[in-house]
Amino acid sequence: MNRRRTSEGRHPAPSVTMGRWNRIVVIVVGILLVTWGGPAASAFWSTVSTSNFAAAKADTVNQGAKPGAVVGLAGSVTVTWTASTTTAGRSATGYSIARYASATGGTRIPAAGTCTGTVVVLSCTDTAPSGTWYYAVTPMLSLWQGTESLRSTGSVVDATAPGAPVVTAPAYVTTGNVSNVPVSGTAEANSTVVLTVTDAGAAHTVTQTRTANGSGAWSATTLNLTTFNAGTITYSARATDAAGNTGIPGTATSVKDTTVPTVTNVQLSNGGSLIGRIERDDTVTLTFSEALDASKMCTAWTDDTTTQTLDGDNQVTVSVTSADVLSVTATGCSTLKLGTVDLGGNYTSQTLTYRGTSTNASVLEWNPTAKTITITLGALVSGNPISSMQSADNAAFTPASGLTDIAGNALSTAKFTSAATSRF
Repeated sequence: MNRRRTSEGRHPAPSVTMGRWNRIVVIVVGILLVTWGGPAASAFWSTVSTSNFAAAKADTVNQGAKPGAVVGLAGSVTVTWTASTTTAGRSATGYSIARYASATGGTRIPAAGTCTGTVVVLSCTDTAPSGTWYYAVTPMLSLWQGTESLRSTGSVVDATAPGAPVVTAPAYVTTGNVSNVPVSGTAEANSTVVLTVTDAGAAHTVTQTRTANGSGAWSATTLNLTTFNAGTITYSARATDAAGNTGIPGTATSVKDTTVPTVTNVQLSNGGSLIGRIERDDTVTLTFSEALDASKMCTAWTDDTTTQTLDGDNQVTVSVTSADVLSVTATGCSTLKLGTVDLGGNYTSQTLTYRGTSTNASVLEWNPTAKTITITLGALVSGNPISSMQSADNAAFTPASGLTDIAGNALSTAKFTSAATSRF
């Protein structure tokens, strides 16, 4: 057999042969790293010497440490654990955090929040839905991972926000309640309710924090809205439960109207054939600065948007005293509030009574658009008026107590005397 020789006729040097074997060992170790140490593997080969005859041995990522879990507010859970190493003492470079709905078995759910993906520190905060959750930690080293840890003790999470509170507020804020507006409502039992009150454009804001009782009832303390602008007032309430979940707001509105209605005119008009004398079809018209609450004048009038009328047979009685003071009564209202009119002239020296049937009936009419009350005299049924013609004079009106505008602001009971003269 022929043998290969060097230029000097000798076999290759031993050092050259050993270098070749060293390269072969390194190649083999590299092959093992690739074929056995892929993702999700817990064991891999690592070198234990840096010499030409580098040795390798198997290393394993240890099981993760059982974590602790502390429930915070609004579905947050802080998970903590101790560091993991390999059997050879190498430190894990990251951790994968998961939660389960049961202490054993079940579906692995990757944690969220700062626990998403690979965590390189020893704690993170998950954002979990409502339920009881068990956490587990899996240590990782580069492409290799260890065995998942034992699961934590179950953590009861409440991530369900309370419903929108019910808010009850008055329809109107008026002179009668502006400094003490009552607001109350219901919310989740024992929740914290934050009430925010604003006017148009949020030019003014008031905020209160209240606690709902065991039945869910809550109420605001005195609300003074004196400085708020007129117009729409908005009430918004949000509830936060003991777990820190805040729900959507519940709302209500009021209209602030603190303008007091006033009498602006009293007009006597001739409707009959004799000017300057009181007779059938003569009218008294009372005009106001704004529309009044019709039901406060007559309990049978329940519509504040259309003309209201009493004109049945003998339903309305108009009386005029010997002092020329006119008043009205009506059978069509269980309660009628109007007031008295001082006619100003000298129309009678005795009590006069007017009522009637059909076209001769006395009529009482409220027109919310014109903001007027019109009294039309029916047929004369008792008394005799003065026959001489009366000159125009300044009639006056004294409102009855209890009349208000639609918002509820009271009409003053002070006597109003018309600046313009008039007569029947």
